[in-house]
Amino acid sequence: MVLNERLRHPWNVSRDVAVAIQNDLRRHVVIENRLGSVKTVAGVDVGFPDPQTARAAVVVLSFPGLEPLDYAIAQITVTFPYIPGLLSFREMPAVLVAMEKLQVWPDLFIFDAQGLAHPRRLGLASHAGLLLDWPSIGCAKNRLTGKYVGPGQERGEWSPLMDGGECIGGVLRTRTGIKPVFVSIGHKVDLETAMRYVLDCAPRYRLPETARYAHRVAGGEAINLGAKQRLRLF
Repeated sequence: MVLNERLRHPWNVSRDVAVAIQNDLRRHVVIENRLGSVKTVAGVDVGFPDPQTARAAVVVLSFPGLEPLDYAIAQITVTFPYIPGLLSFREMPAVLVAMEKLQVWPDLFIFDAQGLAHPRRLGLASHAGLLLDWPSIGCAKNRLTGKYVGPGQERGEWSPLMDGGECIGGVLRTRTGIKPVFVSIGHKVDLETAMRYVLDCAPRYRLPETARYAHRVAGGEAINLGAKQRLRLF
């Protein structure tokens, strides 16, 4: 894992400095599709065993088969308070430590978080994508900002998530008659492509398999990788 040194910054900062960092970084997000061939996808999730501890999980799956190939977790003490809109400053340090442990690097990251669908257009998925300089997608269970008219009830139907006349994401129905998810560009993936990959990664359930596996691992569950099974707890 190699971080973009030009965009690196400290994490233990004040609220005002964190907002200023987001406003500066948002200018660098690439909203065009720069994806190559995708043979592996990764889910990222962060849980909190207690208010001062973050446990990040990254699980790499084959694509399109969605079989687990590798995973890693990192558990660290948090240094930034819980402030809506600034969760990446609380969660990202643990995510980066977990990513350093991966032996299989994915072609695409799908975060259980927002990307551009954020008040300052820099949710965790975009923040991480920028620092990694890697294609990323935000796929959140709930809306953080913006307005929308609900999509049709059939799987694959979607409606735009709008904020101030700008389309910041898609409200995507991954299962017929079930609540939609909120998909947005992270980095180097356009919205149409982002929704297609989320839909392809959600063949049976509302949430994509990337999110389901990552959530299980963040909660402390070991995933069976056969002969390659490993649980790396930091």
